[in-house]
Amino acid sequence: MKASRIAAAALVSAALSGCYVVPGPDGQLWHVIPGYASGPAAGTPPQAAGAARPVALDVRLYPVNEEATRTGVLTGTVVNMMTGKGRFQLAYEGETLNGEATRVDGDARRGVASAYGRNGLFMSCEYQMSSPRQGAGTCTVSTGAKYQVHIGS
Repeated sequence: MKASRIAAAALVSAALSGCYVVPGPDGQLWHVIPGYASGPAAGTPPQAAGAARPVALDVRLYPVNEEATRTGVLTGTVVNMMTGKGRFQLAYEGETLNGEATRVDGDARRGVASAYGRNGLFMSCEYQMSSPRQGAGTCTVSTGAKYQVHIGS
């Protein structure tokens, strides 16, 4: 079983380009490949039996106003840490926006997200998850662009 996981990880790593590192729920660094999350940079994390592992999800943003139609559909990645928090990243007009998502207290499905770019560009989102791997919402960029966001596949 362990050999098959290692082989699967190697295959995914070879097949996909782009990898980034995000902090895990325990503060350790996690290597994340879109569609696959592995353990901390130092090795596989200790996990209790049945514990939920972080999962990387595709995010698609569809324009809903004139300003947003200039960019067309945007894509990004969100890593659901399965703790009520997440990290996301997307490119917008040549700038990478990085941010986090947090579930709203008292509502396990609803959340807010914020992202910021190095040149001062920022995005604010509200979303609702229908499951840990799928959701929808809206995002507004500081340029005035507005998008309908779809999380997961």
